[in-house]
Amino acid sequence: MKRVTGLRPHRSIPAIATVVTVTAVCLLSGAADPGAKATACPTAPSDSFWHAPVDALPVHPKSDRYVASIGATERLHPDFGSGLVEGRPFGIPITVSQTTVPESKVSLDYADESDRSGYRIPPDARVENGPASEGDRHVVVWDKALCKSYELFDAERQGGNAWHAGSGAIFDLRSNALRPDGWTSADAAGLAVLPGLARYEEAAGGRIDHAIRITVPRSDRSYVWPARHQAGSAADSSLPPMGLRLRLKSSVDTSGLAPQAKAVADALKKYGAIVADNGSPWYITGEENAGWDNAQLDGLKAFKGSDFEAVDASGLQQAPDSGAVAPQ
Repeated sequence: MKRVTGLRPHRSIPAIATVVTVTAVCLLSGAADPGAKATACPTAPSDSFWHAPVDALPVHPKSDRYVASIGATERLHPDFGSGLVEGRPFGIPITVSQTTVPESKVSLDYADESDRSGYRIPPDARVENGPASEGDRHVVVWDKALCKSYELFDAERQGGNAWHAGSGAIFDLRSNALRPDGWTSADAAGLAVLPGLARYEEAAGGRIDHAIRITVPRSDRSYVWPARHQAGSAADSSLPPMGLRLRLKSSVDTSGLAPQAKAVADALKKYGAIVADNGSPWYITGEENAGWDNAQLDGLKAFKGSDFEAVDASGLQQAPDSGAVAPQ
């Protein structure tokens, strides 16, 4: 199965005019448990491609074409924040599980490229944009007890301990093993979603130390390491492949940004963004969290596609089936 764009609807979030503030209780994951357990279970190994700096890597020879195809004049858009837009939360919620819960029954549309069993999804697991959403409906569970991430695309609770999803994947967060070549995940690129989310706790601490997940309107029918899967609309070498690394140019001035936006922008400079799915142009993904200040995040919308460049990250690869980067 090769997932195509038509199978992955992605709604566009309008610019935020009025936001309904939700109670800033630690209901939303990522803001909780900053202590020892969080350290013991990272979202990715320290030598993972997610944590690899790309600020000194060469510009990709097709950079201009890639940026043009995504949209050189299109604005950067943080597809996450606090409160509600059009009556729904936005961003991908992270459900944190501190104790081992019973295994869930998960039926899958694309079982041939999904992990078919082993999911342990808490009964209160949240769905992207709410249970009535018609979007990507990601479910991401950060199991800190077993140090795994359970991730579903187009997820719907069936009642009790059962779920149905389009596709799903389980990631050992202490391992650099990639999915089998050609397999999807809850993302079109076959990568984990959790490590690529901008998390509030990181931004509040002033530093995001990893690449951020990004969507593009159209992608080529190809993928580059570390991606494992493509969902291209055409075989067109001017379109970005899944797994392409993009970065905010070093010449872009981020000094005037508010703290939360600056943490995101600085991460985009140092670690870049990874093309993970088809969707709206230059949409970067973060967690749904009441701690985000939408007014601060709106500062990121000052940047546009021409402020980015594609990176040749091929030199980071150590082995085709591993996400560990080569010693630099």
